Amino acid sequence: MRYPPIEPYDSGMLDVGDGHSLYWETCGNADGKPALVLHGGPGSGCSARQRGLFDPGRYRIVLFDQRNAGRSVPSAAAPFVDLSANTTQHLIADIERLRVHLGVPEWLVWGGSWGVTLALAYAQAHPERVTELVLAAVTSGDRRETDWITRDMGRVFPREWERFRALVPDDDDLAAGYSRLLHDPDPEVRAEAARSWCDWEDTHISLAPGAAPYLSVADPAFQLAFARIVTHYWSQGCFLEEGQLLRDIGRLAGIPGVLIHGRYDVSGPLDTAWALHKAWPGSELVVLDDAGHGGTSMTEAIVEATDRFARPTHNRFANQ
Repeated sequence: MRYPPIEPYDSGMLDVGDGHSLYWETCGNADGKPALVLHGGPGSGCSARQRGLFDPGRYRIVLFDQRNAGRSVPSAAAPFVDLSANTTQHLIADIERLRVHLGVPEWLVWGGSWGVTLALAYAQAHPERVTELVLAAVTSGDRRETDWITRDMGRVFPREWERFRALVPDDDDLAAGYSRLLHDPDPEVRAEAARSWCDWEDTHISLAPGAAPYLSVADPAFQLAFARIVTHYWSQGCFLEEGQLLRDIGRLAGIPGVLIHGRYDVSGPLDTAWALHKAWPGSELVVLDDAGHGGTSMTEAIVEATDRFARPTHNRFANQ
């Protein structure tokens, strides 16, 4: 089960350059084992529910809103916002700035959905700073994954996909087409595109048992910010080379990792988690037969992993 709700004991805004300031917070035990939370989306922002994935008596839980998301500024919901300084490489550098700012030598890294892609990219860039990885609803940011979500999954949801496709009938890259509409000078065009994108997102994450609408019923400003950021990333291949995270997975050898994935996750088929697990020495794959892109059993599996890793774990880079 998720741990009871807690409030941050510290929070602030961190200037990371390029005109960006990131909201961050720390919860739990100030002397506990550091754990970093990487939210999904890209663009969803961190949430109070994510604090409950860790034992607050044993963890120092660090959460932050990635560039242009949540309480970070500038917000992607602003009428006119420049996202050019928001890339995977910028986010990796931001994580390191936050780690140094908080005086954390190394930490467990948790990521969900897009947060998995970012966690893997960060850990491969800075393996000496990562003690363990707990990754839920596994993604790698490859274009084959975004093509699956934006185009191929029309075979699963043909009626809903036709509505989704109707706004950008002349675009081969649907994420790029939507990104163009989401930055249109007309606020009504932007709002309609944001609603349509979020309706489609809710459609394809709906196979988790008990799943309820989330993005399609969200505040319009949140919808716009979320849709702008995710289409910015997806139209650019998440600013990664195709197959990069699987190709470089050997850099994580010696770092314990748990990959948690739902059998009913139509948004992200299981083969990505399987391929990463097979190539990553020391990883564990947990397949949940009653979960989709989330769900109660996924929360339980995450908490089981973080509870297990609350004990000290040796980092293979510690004495180098």
